Amino acid sequence: MKGTMHMEPQSADRAWRSRVALLLTGQAFSLLGSSIVQYAIWWWIVLQEQTGTALLMATLFGVLPQGVVSIFGGSWADRHNRKLLIMLPDLIIAGVTVLLSVSFATGWANLAFIFVVLLIRSAGAGVQSPAVQSFIPDVTPSGKLLRVNSIFSVINSANMIVAPAVAAVLINMVPLWSILLVDVTTAVIGVGFVAMIRAPRRRTGDGDGSGRGPARVVADLKAGLSYVMGRARLRSTILADATVCLISVAPMNLTLLLMAREYEGVDLNLWFVNLSTASDKLAANELGWSIGMLLGGAIMSTIGAKLIRNPMRVAAWGIVFYAVTVVGLGVAPGLLAYLVIDVLNGIATAVCAGPLRTVLQSESDESMVGRVFGLDTTMATFAMPIGMALFAPLADVIPIAVIFIVCGVATVPVGVWLSVQERRTSAVGGEGHVA
Repeated sequence: MKGTMHMEPQSADRAWRSRVALLLTGQAFSLLGSSIVQYAIWWWIVLQEQTGTALLMATLFGVLPQGVVSIFGGSWADRHNRKLLIMLPDLIIAGVTVLLSVSFATGWANLAFIFVVLLIRSAGAGVQSPAVQSFIPDVTPSGKLLRVNSIFSVINSANMIVAPAVAAVLINMVPLWSILLVDVTTAVIGVGFVAMIRAPRRRTGDGDGSGRGPARVVADLKAGLSYVMGRARLRSTILADATVCLISVAPMNLTLLLMAREYEGVDLNLWFVNLSTASDKLAANELGWSIGMLLGGAIMSTIGAKLIRNPMRVAAWGIVFYAVTVVGLGVAPGLLAYLVIDVLNGIATAVCAGPLRTVLQSESDESMVGRVFGLDTTMATFAMPIGMALFAPLADVIPIAVIFIVCGVATVPVGVWLSVQERRTSAVGGEGHVA
């Protein structure tokens, strides 16, 4: 009897760890291929066009659809098979990427078709992202959420370190059409790992009498919005996330343009590599940020997971840290200093990301977590193209460094405000429900 009681916790421990391992491994492959292709497409646009307008259009087509589709994606994640909603977008995106590869191979690819592909890829992310974030609590004990979210950030960061390096090498060695096929291979592998997950059964919201089709979507939007607005921690976290995306994350897309303009003709010898070509510097820009994300995620998944008891407070001051590094990118005196600050910016991003996701997951009921993440994704992704619509044209009029300085300074109050909201909700106790 004692032996049985001893084995049951061990078996349960192995079960959730196995499920999480399969999910994170599948996402690692999926993210790797998607990142390589995304870098290849973006660099092609930057190097071919070199205008803020082109970057704005790429951002609109690559980001805005995710915000629109997430409105439905969050509801679908609450009502349908989350595992299927993770796998299906990968397969559809892989098929579209094959068409783009063929278009480049046959010579009829153009900017308009690239924008269409970016739109479809973004729409797929609008379905997949809420499903992944909703599925993590399904396979993870609540006490392990911060650790798993931080490990997810580490995997994401590692992929972003490998992806630009691989993309930079491939761009200089093989045609773009063959690079695009990498995403197809990794998507199939990623789907295979996710398919092996045996997730616990959960109750869906199908029987709530909210109707079908558009009526259900409207009812879900109202329910999700009412749910979030009635919980101070969720409301404050989502508003802070969207505001940071609007005034600080959006202009970070201009780092590609900053590297192409401000550091053109500037070589940097880093004892192990010489940054001389445009693609070298674009890769270094992404690698620096990704290394920072990797370091920050590693800290959060080890030390942070053991010491952090209030993820919302950590996220608040992480936003302030992030804002300071954005200012630093604008005042960097040279390429080396820029890359060092770029690493710090990545660390700050990781300090924010894991705790923010943990707050949304831990403060949401199982039947609402999809809609909560759908609302967060929608607001954040809509904020980014709105920000780019403002900052991208300005990048053709004023120095990009000035944009970074102003946006970084404007972000500091957001972190301070979130910290104040955290203290208020803690003072009244728990979630801070609105009566």
